[in-house]
Amino acid sequence: MIDLYSWPTPNGHKVHIMLEECGLRYTAHPVDIGKGDQFKPDFLAISPNNKIPAMTDPDGPDGKPIALFESGAILLYLAAKTGKFLPKTDRAKYEVLQWLMFQMGGVGPMLGQTHHFRIYAPEKIEYAVNRYTNETKRLYGVMDKQLQKTTFIAGKTYSIADIAIYPWLRSWQNQGIDWADYPTLKQWFDSIGERPAVQRGCKVLADLRVPLTDTKAREALFGNTQYQKR
Repeated sequence: MIDLYSWPTPNGHKVHIMLEECGLRYTAHPVDIGKGDQFKPDFLAISPNNKIPAMTDPDGPDGKPIALFESGAILLYLAAKTGKFLPKTDRAKYEVLQWLMFQMGGVGPMLGQTHHFRIYAPEKIEYAVNRYTNETKRLYGVMDKQLQKTTFIAGKTYSIADIAIYPWLRSWQNQGIDWADYPTLKQWFDSIGERPAVQRGCKVLADLRVPLTDTKAREALFGNTQYQKR
């Protein structure tokens, strides 16, 4: 039984979806990032970067337990463990991996900053809002163009690249996106969202999430708490 330590955010949902798609048995343990659970010693022992998700698998490589953090690494691990959603041939595998890196290095960080400056920042800084909104739109355009050539983001088959990207686009309204500008990407988005495992994955822990309104939660997420030496 895999133990998953997570919260209903895009990075959390990436792994929730993968576990559901692979049909693996797991227990989802909530790490309430608004309450500062990510700074507790037990969680830091698994995720030293104090970010969700993290997981432990008692049946890891060579039958020995393993602990992992970073959602992209977890997706790769689960793909290798199950033989699913990552092609076997070198060419197709690297085509998937480049789009996984695109999500990890671009879509996640940039859209995350867009959310912050458009929704959560204590003051609206026009330069920051415009910078990250424009970069978000650029990234949407890259994906829309790619999907004009392929059925899925990395080729003909559904892969961990699709699983990684989809949850980040669910907040398109908060990102200032008009789907009319990205019709091919919208078709892909809708088709991925119709997958039963995706729907199940997006419901994991979702009932625990509440709007970020209180000062303590903002401090845990955006204040000096996260910068303390541990």
